[in-house]
Amino acid sequence: MADVLVDVLVLGGGGREHAFAAGIAASPRCGRLFVAPGNAGIAAIATCVPLDPCDAAAVTEFARAEGVGLVVVGPEAPLVAGVADAVAAAGIAVLGPGRAAAELENSKAFTKEICDAVGAPTAAWARFEAAGPARAYVAERGAPIVVKADGLAAGKGVTVAMTAADAIAAIDALFDGMPEGEAAVVIEEFMTGEEASLFVLCDATTALPLATAQDHKRAFDGDEGPNTGGMGAYSPAPVLSPAVEAAAMERIIAPVLAEMAARGTPFRGILYAGLMIEAATPRLVEFNVRFGDPEAQVVLPRLESDLLDLLLAAAEDRLETVVPSWRSVTALTVVLAAQGYPGRYAKGEAIGGLEAAAALPGVQVFHAGTAAGPEGAVLSAGGRVLAITALAPSLAEAQEQAYRGADAIDWPGGFYRRDIGWRALAQEDDDA
Repeated sequence: MADVLVDVLVLGGGGREHAFAAGIAASPRCGRLFVAPGNAGIAAIATCVPLDPCDAAAVTEFARAEGVGLVVVGPEAPLVAGVADAVAAAGIAVLGPGRAAAELENSKAFTKEICDAVGAPTAAWARFEAAGPARAYVAERGAPIVVKADGLAAGKGVTVAMTAADAIAAIDALFDGMPEGEAAVVIEEFMTGEEASLFVLCDATTALPLATAQDHKRAFDGDEGPNTGGMGAYSPAPVLSPAVEAAAMERIIAPVLAEMAARGTPFRGILYAGLMIEAATPRLVEFNVRFGDPEAQVVLPRLESDLLDLLLAAAEDRLETVVPSWRSVTALTVVLAAQGYPGRYAKGEAIGGLEAAAALPGVQVFHAGTAAGPEGAVLSAGGRVLAITALAPSLAEAQEQAYRGADAIDWPGGFYRRDIGWRALAQEDDDA
């Protein structure tokens, strides 16, 4: 019933979960909203709970005791740990795949095997459990080539090696100090083109495309520096045109989901397809089994429909009844990270200017790695700390406003890229 309030528990404490919490809190159907563990920004709109999101028993016990009607699993680690399975077994609606379906992110080799089984276009690949054979493979194939840790890496266990020496160094780093059989790498063909992300909401039988986005993984301007979890994003991604999206759904998403169902492990939740697009033809880079971060901070604010209704429909296998609507605006987000990220960085630094940034027209401030300090202070508590999102009629306007927001933040220990959105803006200039 539309007037029945639903108590919701969101698992996670980053910018993605803040975006989820903001969207859910805006729903007239939202009753109490809990986030575990949350952060300083989330605490302003929800009750933060000191739960370990990967502790299935604790999560299930809390949800049952509080009468939670929907659990939304934000990060990948709880999904791989089987938290969604435990919540579903307790009779509580959950948004997120079970452990078996989460293998699509947990194991890059598993995803490659699924793609091979259904003929989904992706890069040629090989998997190795020892450094020696992996080095030999690189010596035979040459560079450029891509080296990936075969396991969860929070978006950072990837090296795009432009030389064989760089690839071998990446292999050695992944195997260094690891007992035999406890590490593996997947080595892939280097694909050319432009990368973008397609997000699909799934229930047992329906796959509903949500929106497209383009992330910026490298730490510094001009796509220089080490890979990160993401330094900014924008939505929609022009390179992922309706025709390219349709091709991705037909050639990649639909056959993969059908294969997962045929294996007895249907995928329910958000499937994030990283795509490489060349000549309007998509190939799969990798799957994630949850929303991206910072992509959630640009996709969810564009949603005009009730987010809670949409998530409940997926969790209850009712997606065929839903047609989401989107605001006809562009969203762009800029991530503020701690100096040194993705390496070593300081924590506990005071951050000012948050209210000034949030007061700008069309600007939202999402907390990714913050903690509450004394006397209401907000402190840095992670590598990626804030995401400043702006909604505007055009990408150029969204970029300008997001950077006005980022410049309003008073945090000497932070840094951010100044060129988020450059690919699409350059294309707009070329088309002009």
